[in-house]
Amino acid sequence: MIYKDFQGKKLSQLGFGAMRLPMADGAIDQEQVAQMVRIAMEAGVNYFDTAWPYHGGMSEIVMGSVLKEYPRDSWYLATKYPGHQISESYDPAAIFEEQLRKCGVDYFDFYLLHNVYENSMDVYLDPKWGILDYFKEQKRLGRIRHLGFSSHGGLDNLRAFLDVAGEDMEFCQIQLNYLDWTLQDAKAKVELLQERNIPIWVMEPVRGGRLCQLNAQQEASLKALRPEEGAPAWAFRFLQEIPGVTMILSGMSNLSQMEDNLRTFAERRPLSDTEAGALFAIAEDMKDSIPCTACRYCTPECPMGLDIPRMLATYNELRFSPSTNAAMWIEFLPQDKKPDACIGCGACAGICPQQIAIPDALKALSEMLTTIPKWVDICKEREEAARRLAAKG
Repeated sequence: MIYKDFQGKKLSQLGFGAMRLPMADGAIDQEQVAQMVRIAMEAGVNYFDTAWPYHGGMSEIVMGSVLKEYPRDSWYLATKYPGHQISESYDPAAIFEEQLRKCGVDYFDFYLLHNVYENSMDVYLDPKWGILDYFKEQKRLGRIRHLGFSSHGGLDNLRAFLDVAGEDMEFCQIQLNYLDWTLQDAKAKVELLQERNIPIWVMEPVRGGRLCQLNAQQEASLKALRPEEGAPAWAFRFLQEIPGVTMILSGMSNLSQMEDNLRTFAERRPLSDTEAGALFAIAEDMKDSIPCTACRYCTPECPMGLDIPRMLATYNELRFSPSTNAAMWIEFLPQDKKPDACIGCGACAGICPQQIAIPDALKALSEMLTTIPKWVDICKEREEAARRLAAKG
């Protein structure tokens, strides 16, 4: 097992993510989870990551139940506070105490503010809710050993949060893989975190499985370089050597995925420049995207004041993989700043160096947004699931 040092702790670089646990008859297959945890720990994995909303609130319960069979000092448990969910009020103490109860622990080794992004940052920093102060106090009391945050926000949002709260954040979890290196500007986020000396935790290393499903030509290009490595291993190898990357989380859903990942993390096998280039070529092939360079020549010309470059980036993201996370920032814009506020005047397209038909793209983006779940509705469903779970005791 590859290990990384974090403040004197020896962390397995492969972390067991509990967002996509194996299922049976509509519920988490706890027997299979127990088997996977046993095999993972025998191979040296010692980091387990869950969160309040995972599996409708059941992930924390199952992971706590399985891990209690092992000595408390043999594993590290991480969970998260759901301040990113839309709610009329926020009670960090109530949630935290319930999480301790659900997981059956007296403290969390790692605790995160869940998805600090453009529309949740104010919630996390609002003194009315006292979220950050509460968790800083829990850390002082030893009930949280290490405090950090995750984020699906843009680069500017990440920088803004670090400017305000960075001194209290010991690690940051971002979406990072060889596709998002450019598609979501993850490279710039990595560089920012490196500048701030904040260790990086990785989520979505294989893009929800998408980077495991290459076409025949893409597979052949990699097999020619490393016949023995499968597509998932290539994605992990890319991440293993990035300076600052301490933890790589994988949401393993079955034993086969786990065994494959354990083989990949048994030893370091760094990619050469040629091999990394092959991955970036595959990433470019996957994108089939609008060639916006974010030069922002278009924005002064827009009579509606739309954030056109970011909307085009979201359009590219949704064309590749429809995702609520990618589009949630648009949901909270004023109505006159959303893509469908475009009046089709064409002033933006007239000055675009890339000659992009911007009004057509914004119209297509508006149509795409009607096909994916709204973040507000998802939050309501998760709150209802949590209430049902609490009612069951």
